[in-house]
Amino acid sequence: MLLVSATLLLAFVVLGLLARNGTDLDVLVSDRLHDVWRGPAGRAAEITSWVLGPVLPVLAAVGLAVAAFADRRRRPHRARLLGRVLLVLVVCRATSAVAKPLFARDRPREYPDFAFPSGHVTSVAATCFAAVLLVGWLAPRLWHTALAAAVSATALCAASRVVLDVHWLTDTVGAVLGVTGAGLATAAALRLIPLPRRRAGVESAP
Repeated sequence: MLLVSATLLLAFVVLGLLARNGTDLDVLVSDRLHDVWRGPAGRAAEITSWVLGPVLPVLAAVGLAVAAFADRRRRPHRARLLGRVLLVLVVCRATSAVAKPLFARDRPREYPDFAFPSGHVTSVAATCFAAVLLVGWLAPRLWHTALAAAVSATALCAASRVVLDVHWLTDTVGAVLGVTGAGLATAAALRLIPLPRRRAGVESAP
């Protein structure tokens, strides 16, 4: 698992360096979608960005913290599980804040903040990673459904940011690489991976 994580994080760094001055694919996609953001597709993408954006990890973090606090005496094992998932969420979300000033990549059009990796996609991917992890421990029968929903939400967010022309395609890809790599490393370090194979009650969580 650590090898997979290291590979993803390396790919994240390499992509950030290679894409610092733009790639042919980035320019091609941006040119094809030029001014699309001014029309109906852009309005739909903007709504998507409001729903699937930086507010998600904040809400998720508050929810996890409140639930962990409520369970601290009655179900301490679950409280510890929720606390560890919260830590994974925080680390995943931090990848964007840490990396953006390091790569200092400009946006396709004038827009505040740097481009790589996409903060919106990082937010959604981080929330989804934490959710999939939590479902794997608390409701393993729903894990595949949660994974499919997580991939769909992240892809939808990424598409909306590219359509709005506020991110290059590689910004969104980089966000997924960074979050997944950081998430796997943190989850493994916190003994949240591998996921339990049986329908554990959370009481069996380490």
